[in-house]
Amino acid sequence: MCWVCLLKLNHRMCRTRVRDCIVNELSSTDSDSEYCKYWVEWFTYAEGNEYFCDVDEEYILDRFNLTNLSNDVPNYLQALEMITDRLPEKALSNEEREQVERSARYLYGLIHARYIITTQGLKKMLDKFKRGDFGRCPRVYCHQNPLLPVGITDVPSQKGVKLYCCRCEDIYNPKSRRHNMIDGAFFGTSFPHMLLQVYPALKPAPSEQRYVPRIFGFKLNAIAELHRWQDEQREEQKKRLGISSTT
Repeated sequence: MCWVCLLKLNHRMCRTRVRDCIVNELSSTDSDSEYCKYWVEWFTYAEGNEYFCDVDEEYILDRFNLTNLSNDVPNYLQALEMITDRLPEKALSNEEREQVERSARYLYGLIHARYIITTQGLKKMLDKFKRGDFGRCPRVYCHQNPLLPVGITDVPSQKGVKLYCCRCEDIYNPKSRRHNMIDGAFFGTSFPHMLLQVYPALKPAPSEQRYVPRIFGFKLNAIAELHRWQDEQREEQKKRLGISSTT
């Protein structure tokens, strides 16, 4: 087994152990304080939330970073207390706690969208990108290039998260139904492009390979003509920019 496979296997095993530990902690007690003791860890390790990174508590507690969020989130103060593990014991009924839990998830997603375009947030998402936590491009000629989560809009509750490939510069739907249900606004429209601006070495050369449909080995004329025209336009653009065709 190659060292990359061993590294990925070790990461998955560590992640599973931490998640099991948190679940055991939460299920081994009936106290409300223990329920929310590890809220951020519980959320980020919950199945279906693999795209999220853990937001630093210092960032969450800085009210400047939460500007205008109180207007968009029901039960804002209680949701914030739940996220930061400051919700008083025995403060809520089961029904009220479920409502606050929904608000806390929503609030965390909005905070997450802001955090991942900070220096520290970009570093955490970079690690997830390198591990392939977001999946890999299904396009054959992208050769398993890792993907990045992106929103089609920054307005919450409009569109689900998509996955952006920086090689073919196209977006795809997540494979998992759980991931398809994640709000795209929790990642925003700018994140993947900002990451590639900060770490330009991550961006691979664009893939110029494309599938050519054939019948008994012969190219289909209309498609072949379109591809030839696209190739000619690309070569002309390279000449205008002074780029060698071999690069």
